[in-house]
Amino acid sequence: MRKARLMYAVLFATVWLGSAHAQSPKYPPIGEYLMPQANEIGLAKSAAPANISSRATIKVLTTSGYEVAQKGDNGSVCMVMRGFSAPTYTPAPFRNLVYDPTVRAPICFMPQAVREVLPYYELRTKLAMQGKNPDEIAEGVQAAYAKGELPKRTGVSFAYMWSADQNLASGIGHWHPHVMVFAPYYDNSALGGNTFGAPVPQVTDDAGTPFTVVVIPVDDNLAVKAELK
Repeated sequence: MRKARLMYAVLFATVWLGSAHAQSPKYPPIGEYLMPQANEIGLAKSAAPANISSRATIKVLTTSGYEVAQKGDNGSVCMVMRGFSAPTYTPAPFRNLVYDPTVRAPICFMPQAVREVLPYYELRTKLAMQGKNPDEIAEGVQAAYAKGELPKRTGVSFAYMWSADQNLASGIGHWHPHVMVFAPYYDNSALGGNTFGAPVPQVTDDAGTPFTVVVIPVDDNLAVKAELK
């Protein structure tokens, strides 16, 4: 059922992409991307098991970008990504998710990913909030990485996306809880060429680039329910 739902998401995004191109997509008002801070903190904490998220730094989105709402002590950072965090290059249909203000993707970065990956997502958010389109965001990220303005990806790092309340696109909602593996230059063949959207390990974003993302789904019973106000 969830595999079918993700396949529908791909189809939906593809159709929406073509429609958006025809209509010259524009960003909705920034207020549509924001949420009450207490709820955002609760949603961010649902990204990982409590032994991690209870001691993590929590960041929330403001009109000026992500800001620290709670300081932690374990080197991890939990936050709620928006559509601004869509893939830089591939799959192409997902790049226009930057315009979808309903995306709420709780994620908790482990310490190495905080250092090497989080700045990438914060830069994407900054560029999107400046009104940059997906091509301009890709160009900005690529230039920043080449100039050393973004940290080099020195190896594999990890993040949790275990929230039961994630919404990955309009009308789609939740997928399996999963571990995000930031694996520079990996290709899906390294994991056996598994089918996109199936509940198995696979490369999902930006294969063969410094920004490659591998996802490893876990048991659905591990999904964490957010404590919302």
